[in-house]
This record gives sequence, C-alpha cells and structure tokens, in this order.
Amino acid sequence: MKLATYKDGSRDGQLVVVSRDLATAHYATGIAGKLQQVLDDWNFMAPQLQDLYDALNQGKARHAFPFEPAQCMAPLPRAYQWADGSAYLNHVELVRKARNAEVPKTFYGDPLMYQGGSDDFCGPCDEIVAASEDFGIDFEAEIAVITGDVPMRATPAQALEGVRLLMLVNDVSLRNLIPDELAKGFGFFQSKPATAFGPVAVTLDEVGEAWDKGRLHLTVQSTWNGRKVGMCEAGPEMTFHFGQLIAHICKTRNVRAGSIVGSGTVSNKDWSHGYSCIAEKRAIETIESGKPKTRFMTFGDTIHIEVKGKNGQSVFGAIDQKVVEAEE
Repeated sequence: MKLATYKDGSRDGQLVVVSRDLATAHYATGIAGKLQQVLDDWNFMAPQLQDLYDALNQGKARHAFPFEPAQCMAPLPRAYQWADGSAYLNHVELVRKARNAEVPKTFYGDPLMYQGGSDDFCGPCDEIVAASEDFGIDFEAEIAVITGDVPMRATPAQALEGVRLLMLVNDVSLRNLIPDELAKGFGFFQSKPATAFGPVAVTLDEVGEAWDKGRLHLTVQSTWNGRKVGMCEAGPEMTFHFGQLIAHICKTRNVRAGSIVGSGTVSNKDWSHGYSCIAEKRAIETIESGKPKTRFMTFGDTIHIEVKGKNGQSVFGAIDQKVVEAEE
C-alpha cells in the first residue's frame, strides 16, 4: 500500500491512503489519523489500511478524491529518529579521491552514519530555504526506510524484519559549511538543513522483486533545472544494505517504531549514470581536470527526484523543490 500525510494546519497532518497509480486518495479517518499511530500498532492497523487501499484501487472507496502531491507533508512529518548512512562507498571514494585522501579500511566493514534533525521535515513540493547561496546548496537523492521496533543487538537479518515502509529522500546539504564542521570532529549539524521526502511511503510488496536482500533495485532519477543529471541504480552498488544499517544503530540501543534510516547518496562507479548530488559531479571534475566546474544550487533553481517501477509508473511520486532565500 501507499501512504501519505496531507497538510491540515497541524504539525503532524492527516494520514491518507493513496492508490497505486497515485491518482486518488482517501482519508484514513476511522483507522488512524497519523502515520505514527500506525507504526506504533502496525499488526492491528496495517491490515485495515490494506483493505481501504484495495477498495481504493478497485474504485470502490466511497469518499475518494484526486491525489495532490502539493498538499503533502513528509509521509512522517516528525520522526523520533532520522539516521542517515553513507551506504554507497563509491560516493565516499570519489569525494576523498578529489582531495587526495584515502578511504580508511574500516569504512568497508563498518557503516558511516550521522544523526540528522527529525523535528522539521519538508514535504515533496516545499521550498528549499537557505540563508545564503555561499553555503553551497546541494541536493542528495536517496532511499530511506521507516522501521518498526528493532531490539538492541539485532542481526542484519533480524533488522530487515523491522522495515515497514520505503521512501524517497532529498537530503539537502550545505557543502561549504561541511569542512569546518567535520574539522571539529563531531559531525554534521548546521550543514544539514531540513530533509525532504517524496509524497508517499510504500510497503515492500509495492516494489515486488525490486526489493531484494535489503536493497531497492530501481533507478533514481535526478533532474536539475529541467535537465536530467542522474539515472543512478540504487541496488547493485549499495555496499551496506538496510538491514546492516539498522543493525549498526542496534549495536548499543533499541530502534523504535517511527525511526527513519537513510541510504546516503545513491552512487554508481559508472559515471555515465550521472550523479545524485552536485558534490559528486564536482569531485569527478576535480579528478579529471584539477578543479570543479559545476556550481552548486542558487536561488530559483529547481530539483526533481523520482523513482519509477518496472512498469514505468512512479513508485513514490516525485520530489519537486525550488531553492529560495530565507526571509530576514
């Protein structure tokens, strides 16, 4: 099934069930008002939502209405946890090679991960608001999962059982703020503003065989200012699958229902697939010619991110954002 959250003036919005073709929707009123309620009581509520989803797809839902992505918040507007990995080591290798730095051997056996802000997510059509173009505004196309409860010391296989929903992500980065922050030795903070998510979160059965061993084997398409810049394959080169990423968190603590775990920037060794973030393009340019040529995003720029299934239909709907200057 596919689930979204409509804006209603509250912080957590109103849960809606969305048809497979993203054409129609139906409020989940009577089952659950918020997605977090469903995650907290998944085994009881998910089957009820599935019944409504089936009725919607069959054209039998009594109060269906046209689905409008612009009315969506993030599927889970506020989360108890947003932990973003860097599971595509090609991305790490490129960025480090551009600055003549080696990748530590530990990176190949232990996932990179940071704890992001989870109190203020953006919807798929919300603006990217930045105080200055000098910050180095960048998009990052990623895949994420929402979990149920996963206990401390869970194995990767056990952790995969905790995956409830898949989402599409634009993990916006302010690249020019990152070096000074990392130099402090405490990780990202101001360089990671509000993260945006695609219109709908989907259950694993919606992607069928494309979900295999904790990886989503579909193409992530990135279009910057109307020009397609990335057609990156999300599955084959994901070094650490989602079970491993969740288990990494579980080494010392429980993961609770409503936690979001990100894949990091989708990246391929074959440069002909393009890029899922500008920093990677700039790294390639630096490796080839000694300096980057591609600029970061400026006010007025747009970014479109989408994943299509084997049938050509959009899986999550699209992220469509415009970069704007923050008001003083």
